[in-house]
Amino acid sequence: MEIFQVTKDRMVQSFKKLTPFFVVILIALPFVLMNSKSSFSFFQEFTKEKMLQLVGENKNGHNNTNVTTTNGGSVHNISYHNINGSYNNVENDTKSKVQGKIQNGSATGEGKAATTIGLKNDSLTGSTNNKEKFLDGLVASGVDEPSCMSRHQSHLYRKASPHKPSWHLISKLRKYEEIHRRCGPNSKAYQKSMKEILHSKSIKSDSAKCKYLIWTPANGLGNQMISMAATFLYALLTDRVMLVRFGKDKQGLFCEPFLNSTWLLPENSPFWSDNHVETYESLVEKEKANNNSKLDLPSALFLNLQYQQNYHDKFFHCDDKQALLIKVPLLILQSDQYFVPSLFMTPLFNEELEKMLVEKDAVFHHLGRYLFHPSNSAWRLITKFYHQHLAKADEKIGLQIRVFNPSKTPQQAIMNLVLNCTLENKLLPNVIDMNISNSVYPSGINKTITKAVLVTSLYPEYGENLKMMYMNKSTVTGELIEVYQPSGEEKQKFNDNTHNMKALVDMYLLSLSDVLVTTSLSTFGYVAQGFGNLKPWLLYRLGGNKSHYPACEREFSMEPCYHYPPKNFCSGKAIHDFASSLIYMRQCKDYSSGVKMVNDF
Repeated sequence: MEIFQVTKDRMVQSFKKLTPFFVVILIALPFVLMNSKSSFSFFQEFTKEKMLQLVGENKNGHNNTNVTTTNGGSVHNISYHNINGSYNNVENDTKSKVQGKIQNGSATGEGKAATTIGLKNDSLTGSTNNKEKFLDGLVASGVDEPSCMSRHQSHLYRKASPHKPSWHLISKLRKYEEIHRRCGPNSKAYQKSMKEILHSKSIKSDSAKCKYLIWTPANGLGNQMISMAATFLYALLTDRVMLVRFGKDKQGLFCEPFLNSTWLLPENSPFWSDNHVETYESLVEKEKANNNSKLDLPSALFLNLQYQQNYHDKFFHCDDKQALLIKVPLLILQSDQYFVPSLFMTPLFNEELEKMLVEKDAVFHHLGRYLFHPSNSAWRLITKFYHQHLAKADEKIGLQIRVFNPSKTPQQAIMNLVLNCTLENKLLPNVIDMNISNSVYPSGINKTITKAVLVTSLYPEYGENLKMMYMNKSTVTGELIEVYQPSGEEKQKFNDNTHNMKALVDMYLLSLSDVLVTTSLSTFGYVAQGFGNLKPWLLYRLGGNKSHYPACEREFSMEPCYHYPPKNFCSGKAIHDFASSLIYMRQCKDYSSGVKMVNDF
């Protein structure tokens, strides 16, 4: 008992000695909690980081890229050969080294200084930077940076998007990635499923564990990219693995979008060709002949969603047709259209689409940025051009000029259209015909503003004409105008890898603009505006030696236009007005027969 009493007395004495310490802690605690560096703030950040990890984000710092800037006030016209040498070996040049050094998640002094010159997000904190790196959870972490630099660095080159992906879309993407890993090429499930599909002439149920949607290219790269995004959305809605049939013309363009798997259909696949596959049209005819009685469905089906004369009679957007298609284990889909609106027209998909895509005018913005990460070869061209010619400009203006009928449309008519649009809407200033060194700038201008104009066109003459207009001339606003045109191929080339590489680089650079001017009906422009969260000025599409007023008008949505939507309801009744008949849809500004998604009714 004495021992216990001694111990107790010592404990009481110790407590009395510590009492002042606890009093100080209690007094200081409220002030600590109010401080931004408090333990409370730390736990908030910890909880936030944990939540971000659930959607695939991590805590790695961003890498850096060396920067080369232009001399102020100069006007240039350049070719890709001046940027990165010849394109001849670009297909084989797939390896790259990350420029700048990373130490403990932060850049070293020299690399950090180089990275922040002219980049949009140079003031981001570490946690915000990581959030933007993975596009608010849209893109999964886990891909090592050297294998796909654009996936980790693209956020450095544009403003953070105000359009945030829904939690349901993020969850759906993570679920899809798991399905793709389990059923994708080189998996046991893939080998087994393909063998069963190949040797089964018909199926009686939809019990197949792995289902596939093979995308097949049509037309130019712009058409292909918007149709791939639409196809991927269809795959998400129907729990199919999307595989792409990429020929040599698309080798080395994009990184693999799906973690730990490939989206490339193996070239030895028996479904590389669709010649032996039954068509959707023949299935519909069979259904009519059988008076809608139960059919033996094929194990593979070719679905052509390109524009055709009988396109509007396919009723792809109807529940009864989707009920048939959903049972077919393998679909081969070919389209040059952005058929997303037809998926929104399908009642079967309405509930899921409402949860996945809350902002209806940001569908391609989300899906395009998720799918299309430029390869290291393309990314080197993009970033080198950006740093050399665009990074130091106060404003970047993208100007995309597409001529649909060059033999009947004079260059001067197109040039007049471009100038009428840009000058009248004050996108570019008028010039004063005097030497820059002797120019007198308007009062109140303390700093010379530099605008960089990026011209993309098959025809180099447009960039040259604009360059000559501003060369050695001062402007009425005192702004300096620099003009750059990376390429001028003269004509569109199909099945050409080098041509596609230049097109991808051009589209991506256009998407980094602050202001965008595009040509009506151009899918090339659609991709750029979707990537960049831009509502462009649409140039009127001239068909001859004419003029048009106004020369351009402002777009109301960054979504691509669906040029040939269904013209009938599933009942067969004609759709006369999409805006009044279907929510989230309006008639396209650049094509009266087309329809595009909007975020209101």
